[in-house]
Amino acid sequence: MQIDSRQLAAFDAVLREGSFDGAARALHVTPSAISQRIKGLEERMGRVLIQRASPCVATPAGQALQRHAQQVRLLEADALRPFGLGAPDAVLPLALAVNADSLATWFVPALAAVQAAGPVSFELRVEDQDHSALLLREGRVMAAVTAEPQAVQGCVVEPLGAMRYLAVASPAFMARHFAHGVDAAALAAAPCNVFNAKDALQARFMRRLTRKPLAPPLHRVPGTHGFVHAAVQGLGWGMNPQVLVAGLLARGDLVELVPGQSLDVALYWQHWRVESQALRLLTGAVHAAAAAMLEQG
Repeated sequence: MQIDSRQLAAFDAVLREGSFDGAARALHVTPSAISQRIKGLEERMGRVLIQRASPCVATPAGQALQRHAQQVRLLEADALRPFGLGAPDAVLPLALAVNADSLATWFVPALAAVQAAGPVSFELRVEDQDHSALLLREGRVMAAVTAEPQAVQGCVVEPLGAMRYLAVASPAFMARHFAHGVDAAALAAAPCNVFNAKDALQARFMRRLTRKPLAPPLHRVPGTHGFVHAAVQGLGWGMNPQVLVAGLLARGDLVELVPGQSLDVALYWQHWRVESQALRLLTGAVHAAAAAMLEQG
């Protein structure tokens, strides 16, 4: 079965822009034309491919086609670039998944290095490192920083190093909640900061120390720098990247709950197994940036 290129481009644009109107603007056609192309593609495939929501997302049946559409767009842009073809102001969009702590520390220099090499735009999806591989499986991104060492089907997985986390709190918080030491009873009672419902780092740290599953009071603080600030202000204790809190520890604004007890999270770079110059450049830049800031060996 051969897929109509205009229908595939419309399908890709709807999912990338999140709506039929957005896809119409991106492709410089009418919303009616987008609707007709999607209808024709779904009739040809014999199933619903897009869930009409806000934003529009691929149905389970559409996820494999979404991945194919992004690969076609990536390879076509690579093929046309040496000939100076395509829209003169067009840039190549790269859809990526990255965890918030990597984005706030070492990942952006990799993007900047790729940007300097040619016209490209990045569509970043912030996702916990333990869950970002799911976006690859769904075809929503072409590469991801992940804690998953097993390659997603059709992808290559490469180790990057480890992000080192320290359990920290303000001196006043330590005096209030851990005056008699950091044990299971104190940890179960002391407020704890978590990034979101998927953040398991604090639970892993407590289990390592106590060998018990604890359920302390939680504050959800969904922002890397806000998470550090919450610890400084005594809202709760939490696991923070060492690179972000080293200066605060040196000044005494923060202290470690248990000095010397760090938690290393191994990170991997997973990307599609396609021959793309843009993806090769990005992969090289990611490895260089990771080598400079993550724990190696």
